Amino acid sequence: MELDFERITQNPSVMGGKPCIRGMRVTVGMIVGQIGAGVSVEELLSEYPYLEREDVFQALRYAAY
Repeated sequence: MELDFERITQNPSVMGGKPCIRGMRVTVGMIVGQIGAGVSVEELLSEYPYLEREDVFQALRYAAY
């Protein structure tokens, strides 16, 4: 089974090449860390209005992969 991570980008000139959301300076690690610290998806979306719900879910799937 191959997963499609079209929202996850990696560019050496953005955040040192860490996996990011749609080329923005929001890393997969930041999202996973926030969820792990107890922040809800709704809180994340409120704090980062440029994120979309699927961005968060795809970051979690990417981290689990």
